[in-house]
Amino acid sequence: MKFARLGTPGAEIPVLVEGDRYLDLRAVTSDVNGDFLAGDFRARVEAARAAGELPVLDDAAATRIGAPIARPSAVICIGQNYAAHARESGSEPPTVPIMFLKTPNTVVGPNDSVTIPRGSEKTDWEVELGIVIGARAAYLDSPEQAEAHIAGYVVANDVSERAFQMEVSGGQWSKGKTAPGFNPTGPWLVTPDEVDVDDLQLRSWVNGETRQDSNTDDMIFDVRVIVHHLSQYVTLEPGDLILTGTPQGVAFGGRFPYLTAGDVVEIEIEGLGHQRQEFVAWEAQQ
Repeated sequence: MKFARLGTPGAEIPVLVEGDRYLDLRAVTSDVNGDFLAGDFRARVEAARAAGELPVLDDAAATRIGAPIARPSAVICIGQNYAAHARESGSEPPTVPIMFLKTPNTVVGPNDSVTIPRGSEKTDWEVELGIVIGARAAYLDSPEQAEAHIAGYVVANDVSERAFQMEVSGGQWSKGKTAPGFNPTGPWLVTPDEVDVDDLQLRSWVNGETRQDSNTDDMIFDVRVIVHHLSQYVTLEPGDLILTGTPQGVAFGGRFPYLTAGDVVEIEIEGLGHQRQEFVAWEAQQ
């Protein structure tokens, strides 16, 4: 199943995506949020669809696409999870997952514009596979248990400001990760049965030029290991979002320039959809 949220910010309508049709889910849930995902949401939606309770949403194709999940309680990220990206960042591949945080207000629609922070000269892109939690996870006994706690997967752009992240960080990364809008997410939440999460192509472009082209089979820590590992330190709640790291090909690696106002970033993951953001100057938003 593919789920989306359509409409203006703060008033998105939850929908089931079936080809080019968008079925209104408000008979089942008010939103694609933790409460909805914590239950047997797929069975509920299938029963409502079979009963004819999900009408087609008019003019959906012309409607803004919001993030496919409502604002999560936590956005937890894994750093340097592709060996080549670690090396382009000047580091050896990690031996345990590196964790950092983004704030919930970074989560926006996949095609919303992104504001470059005031004073930024090193705003960067990162295509990433996102995991959405569907059941509370704490102290899982094994990576194999993780699958029962995953509601689905999303495309995410872990937008980063590298000077804030590395030069004035005090040893932590989150200063460079938490500007509003720094996590375009979606267009869809795709349930695990729809994708082979261990073999998905990830790509990014800036102004139409290829930047990243890799596969999730290059991840150092796969999604099950990540969820299991995090559960030893953090209680993961339904609706929480985990970003799993980015492959090589970002500006921080030194081969490409950082983003400036007017640049257009596109990212996609096979089976999970495509995003497009225009980056705009902070001064233009005042």
